Amino acid sequence: MTGSTHGSAHGRAHGSLKAMGALTASTFVAVTAYTVALGGDGWLWFGWVVLGLLTLAMAVTQA
Repeated sequence: MTGSTHGSAHGRAHGSLKAMGALTASTFVAVTAYTVALGGDGWLWFGWVVLGLLTLAMAVTQA
């Protein structure tokens, strides 16, 4: 029984990491499109870098 609980917890963690990666990638596309259309905004890029670092930290701690 404990093995199945551990497996589902690992599955949830992997799923949340995939969701975080998808959010980071889609945010990158949105920030890039905004920059091309309306010009660069340093705060948007700063926010994206912070999101990317959080995603990277999450990936490292899950491994």
